[in-house]
Amino acid sequence: MAERLQVVLARAGVASRRQAENLIREGRVMVNNKVVFKPGTQVVWGQDAIRVGNRLIRRLEPKVTIVLNKPKKVLTTSHDPKGRLTTDRLVRDIKARVFSVGRLDYHTEGLLILTNDGELAHHLQHPRYGIPKTYQTKVKGLPTAKALQRLTSGVMLDSRRATAVRVKKTGTTGKNTWLEITLTEGRNRQIRRMCSAVGYPVLKLKRIRFGPVRLGNLKPGIYRDLTPAEMQKLQKYIA
Repeated sequence: MAERLQVVLARAGVASRRQAENLIREGRVMVNNKVVFKPGTQVVWGQDAIRVGNRLIRRLEPKVTIVLNKPKKVLTTSHDPKGRLTTDRLVRDIKARVFSVGRLDYHTEGLLILTNDGELAHHLQHPRYGIPKTYQTKVKGLPTAKALQRLTSGVMLDSRRATAVRVKKTGTTGKNTWLEITLTEGRNRQIRRMCSAVGYPVLKLKRIRFGPVRLGNLKPGIYRDLTPAEMQKLQKYIA
């Protein structure tokens, strides 16, 4: 759909609408390699190449960051050729194109951050920052103190040592045990593989915290915006 050039420039964050009109009148804006002097010139995003000076202007979407409680048996992806439910379908009413910060496997539930802010996503996943992630974990059996200590001292996965920064026993259900396990790395199926390595396979796994962001009472399949306070605290982790 065609829009006025100054409106497009303002939405892209180049300048206010009035300032954009001045840029156009001054001959500093080009559309399809031709200088435009008339505010109100109609342009179409994605079809017309717009430049201010030597800078090619690209569409800038408002930044959106949400927390989703991913249910079990949902894929952290945009599309599944087998037709299984994906996280994209759970947030399809969001106008922005958001993507997940890391992944939760098909059988893991809980807190998943999604955003359209590529820079934020990159930093939140980077091992340099070591952002802690906590999981509520139900394991088969009654782990010994030695087995739990091995999780924090480290077990070998793919010829590399994998460790949990914290393991806390929170209760038992019959012959099974509930743990809270905190990691600062994010290797593939890490908690499941670590627990199996010490002899106590995972029966249920749910992420309940990502840095300062908590899952709380958010229901499965439901999402919410990050609060300004949560975003501010996240930014401190990656400063």
